[in-house]
Amino acid sequence: MELVRHIEAVARSKGCSPAQLALAWVLARGPDVVPVFGTKRRSYLDENLKALAVDLSAEDLAEIDRIAPKGVAAGTRYPEILMHVLDG
Repeated sequence: MELVRHIEAVARSKGCSPAQLALAWVLARGPDVVPVFGTKRRSYLDENLKALAVDLSAEDLAEIDRIAPKGVAAGTRYPEILMHVLDG
């Protein structure tokens, strides 16, 4: 939850939601990286598209990378006991 609080703080400073910040971060990775997001409602699509207007500086990107370094959220999707059921 500490990671989430830090990301929320960066998002607030940029005037966007954490989800928009995440999409803007992916967009900033380069022209060969494309965020893929699903949505159930047009309003969600509209919110996601606002990520295009989030301007992340090199300092912003460095701060996000410091807060959430590669691998920080790595792990299995489900607890081990459920993984056995899924792998079944």
